[in-house]
Amino acid sequence: MLYFTGDTHGEQERLSRAALRELQPGDTLIICGDFGFIWDHSAKEQRFLDKLTKYRFTICFLDGTHENFALLDAYPVVNFCGGAARRVRRNVFHLMRGQIYTIEHKTVFTLGGGETPESQMQSDEELDAARPEVPDKNEMLAAVENLQKHGYKVDYIATHEPPASIRDFMSLSEMNRREMSALGAFLDELSKTATFEKWYFGSMHADKHISRSFTAVFQELVPASEGEV
Repeated sequence: MLYFTGDTHGEQERLSRAALRELQPGDTLIICGDFGFIWDHSAKEQRFLDKLTKYRFTICFLDGTHENFALLDAYPVVNFCGGAARRVRRNVFHLMRGQIYTIEHKTVFTLGGGETPESQMQSDEELDAARPEVPDKNEMLAAVENLQKHGYKVDYIATHEPPASIRDFMSLSEMNRREMSALGAFLDELSKTATFEKWYFGSMHADKHISRSFTAVFQELVPASEGEV
């Protein structure tokens, strides 16, 4: 079975046996950003990643806005379920931006990364150079090309950020909402153009069923086909 959850931020208890007791051999867990277990390359961190290899299910993650991208980019890129992914351990993979994977007979489009309030104040050139957490133009163009190959139809979409319209809906009570970003606009357009069953995102740090199609994930494990927390 395929499951989704939200940002783990390097909290080891989130990936403990107790927390993942629902998963069975052969299952796949997708973490929607801010994995956090590739941060300082310490011996402690490496021991924990090695410990994950004892699980008989697969752990996949998208990058978020809080990652050590220099360390993450050092892992080898391999073919995983039909798309490009970074192999961290034999059963731990970083799902790269704009890729489409076929996991347990379901197609999953992924787009990690996100925009912080600080990044919205920078130019495109500054973002490309100083903010690797923000998907750049080439990554979004590659995403479009991959979606075109699949006729803009997938089973699931997994992102770190939600479409701008969903973010605004979830932030109605906030006084200082973010302005529309290029990424938010791209995801908004994707939500209108693509055909999909469920869309999961993690950056809002909430376990909330937004609509029939959109689900915010954080600490709960959500079966992909259900889409409800």
